[in-house]
Amino acid sequence: MATTTKKPAVNPPDTLQTFNLNDLQQFTYEGTYSPNASNDFHLFYVGRDDVHSILKYVLSRVSVSLYMNMYGYDDPELNDILMSKVLDPNVTVLITLDKSEAGTQTEKALIAADQNQNLSAFNSHFVIGESATGQISHTKGFVADGKIAAEGSTNWSKSGEGIFIQVGKAGGPGYQAQNNTQSIITDEDTISRFTAELIREHMAAQHEAVSDPTKTSSLKTPVRPVTKTAQKIKAKK
Repeated sequence: MATTTKKPAVNPPDTLQTFNLNDLQQFTYEGTYSPNASNDFHLFYVGRDDVHSILKYVLSRVSVSLYMNMYGYDDPELNDILMSKVLDPNVTVLITLDKSEAGTQTEKALIAADQNQNLSAFNSHFVIGESATGQISHTKGFVADGKIAAEGSTNWSKSGEGIFIQVGKAGGPGYQAQNNTQSIITDEDTISRFTAELIREHMAAQHEAVSDPTKTSSLKTPVRPVTKTAQKIKAKK
């Protein structure tokens, strides 16, 4: 009798398709929500809750789309997660960053990736600019997979998120935490309206950036060095 070999079970990738706000209660100071907590909105507090891990949990599970505007963008670990989405052609990514906050290593990494790999080819677009009226772009939030919105005063930085330096709790020698909040929202109307606002802010910044040589945009043709082969082809024409 023929024998069959049982294939090992393959664990499906973690996604946001079955996300529930209760997934994040593990990162609160209490480790659980109140019995009367909202089912579609929760507010977390930097310096009390593990906001960095909350952001990691959500962003690492993005598999469809990520629309984001982030005023303070200086978290290498979150940037690594973001770059994995930026370079995934199955994920549509729209990133808006503020010009006055440009110059961090994380923003430089994003620009370098665009110059080396043409991020538009990966369905990813970014711009470093300002608001429609020339002020700072101060939004600090995103919509992930059209299912989860995140907004608040939290900058992506060590002190902005209050990144824990000891396991499971805030505090410890050298610990830094600004007074910031981070909301996570699953309300469909809020997500729809916030998505439209993030696109509007992105397009306003792109409109200015494409005609301003001092501003950075993925819609601009990257400047690449001319190779000897390209020079020979040009000479033959």
